[in-house]
Amino acid sequence: MTLLYKPLSLLISMLGGMLAGVAFKQLWKVASGKDDAPDADDFDRTWREVLVAAAVQGAVFGLVKAATQRAGARGLRRLTGRWPGD
Repeated sequence: MTLLYKPLSLLISMLGGMLAGVAFKQLWKVASGKDDAPDADDFDRTWREVLVAAAVQGAVFGLVKAATQRAGARGLRRLTGRWPGD
């Protein structure tokens, strides 16, 4: 069971990371009207912009990670009848 789930989980995590990056960029563009989210070392951005961007990015990545891992586990259960880790 674990032998099947580990590579599948890695693939799902990679795809989830890419999806989270795209989702964050779109969310930031809509929310701020700017194409790029600020980096911590952007001189022209305020502390508030940088910290809000970091918090939103963390929330989006955490949400997508949890959703993709859960979907992968449920998919494996549908295919095999067993929950990963059991």
